[in-house]
Amino acid sequence: MQLKNKRALLVGASGGIGQAIATEMDKHSARLLLVGRNEAKLQQLQESLNGDHQIIIADLNTGEGRAAVVNACQREGLDIYISAIGVLDFNLYENQDSDRIEQMMATNLVSPVLLCQQLIPLLLKQPQAAIINIGSIFGSIGHPGFTAYCASKFGLRGFTEALQRELADTKIKVAYLAPRATRTDLNSSAVTALNEALGNAVDSPQQVAGELMKILAGNRKQRYMGWPENLFVRINSIFPGLVHNALVKKLPIIRQHAAL
Repeated sequence: MQLKNKRALLVGASGGIGQAIATEMDKHSARLLLVGRNEAKLQQLQESLNGDHQIIIADLNTGEGRAAVVNACQREGLDIYISAIGVLDFNLYENQDSDRIEQMMATNLVSPVLLCQQLIPLLLKQPQAAIINIGSIFGSIGHPGFTAYCASKFGLRGFTEALQRELADTKIKVAYLAPRATRTDLNSSAVTALNEALGNAVDSPQQVAGELMKILAGNRKQRYMGWPENLFVRINSIFPGLVHNALVKKLPIIRQHAAL
C-alpha cells in the first residue's frame, strides 16, 4: 500500500512503539490521527513530525472516548487503523490486583475490538484499506508472571485471525504484528531485570515500526518478531509440552523477579 496522503488512525500514539510508528509513517507522507491520553506527549510528537497531522485526546476505555475517535474519522476519512495501545503488569497471578487485571483486559482487548467494529463501515468505503493490530509473542505463548497479559493478547490474536477471514472478500487487509520484548516505558524495573536474568533479547520501538511498515508494503498477514521467539511460537503450537517444560524450569527466576 502506498501511504502518501492516506489517512491513518494510530491509537496508542503516545507510547514508545506508537511514536516510532508515527515517525516512520510521517516519512512516507501519511496523514495521521494520533490518539492517546497524554496530551503533552501527543503535542510533542506532533511537533516533531513534518506532515499535517492531528491529535485526539481520548480514553478508549470509555464509550465517550471511542465516540470522539470515530467522529474524527468520519470527518477526516480513514484508510488505515493501527492499534498500538497496550498496558502491562508483571506479577504472579494470585498476587495481582483485580483492577489491574480488568485494566489490561479493557485496554489490550475490549477497547480495540469495540473501536474496530465502529471503524469497519468507514474502511469499507475505501478502495484499499488496512487494519493492523499490534499484539505480542505472549499472544501465542503463555508465560508465567504474565498470565492476565497473555490472556488479553491471546484474545487480540484470535480476534484478528477471525476478522481476517471474515473480511477476506473485501478490500480491507487485516494483519497482526507480534513483537517480542521491546524497550518501552511499559517495562517496569522488574521486567527489565527479568529479561536480563533470562538473557532475553530486547528490540527497540524503531524495529517494531520497521516490521509494521513491511506489513503495509507487502502481503503478509502476520509477523512474529525475533529469533528464537518466532520459532518458539511454532513449536508451542505443535509441541506445547516442550515449551511448557522449558518455561517451568525458569519458574524460580520468574518468581524471584515478580516479587521485586
